[in-house]
Amino acid sequence: MRLLFDIFWSFLKIGAFTFGGGYAMIPLIQHEVITLRRWLGEGEFVELLTLAQAAPGPISLNTAVFVGYKMRRYSGALAAVMGVVIPSFVIILIVAMFFADIRNNVWVDAAFRGMRPAVVALIVAPIVGLARGMNAWLMAVAVAVALVVWYFAISPVWFLLVGAVGGVLWAAYQCKKC
Repeated sequence: MRLLFDIFWSFLKIGAFTFGGGYAMIPLIQHEVITLRRWLGEGEFVELLTLAQAAPGPISLNTAVFVGYKMRRYSGALAAVMGVVIPSFVIILIVAMFFADIRNNVWVDAAFRGMRPAVVALIVAPIVGLARGMNAWLMAVAVAVALVVWYFAISPVWFLLVGAVGGVLWAAYQCKKC
């Protein structure tokens, strides 16, 4: 029962203190589950993050589901989801109730403009962290794919599918060499 509470509390903190969407949550999730709690190793986290990215839905929610499931199966997944969703739900509910009053507020607008650089940093930080383990060739492929997705507006899903098929074929090739 204590572990379920810890999962819920960890994801509640992450959900409550993250601005900028799912990708901004990734470094906080990474820090919480790898560094602070030691629930996962770096390699396991990267694998779960890859699954979360490939699955439909928000990456932060998918990551919470996968981490919670890894820790305590279905009850862990539910605890993680509830933790990450409740803060956003409450904040959106409050904003919706008072949106007409704050939508043109100069101070609110200034606060959001001030948070933008921090949100960008929170998105870039996990990319840099995850890229550390990649060799130069894989880094070049990742940069090329990112540029193609951005410049040509091609869905990244196609690249995920090609990467998955390529990974399976490479593994099959490696097994035949053994």
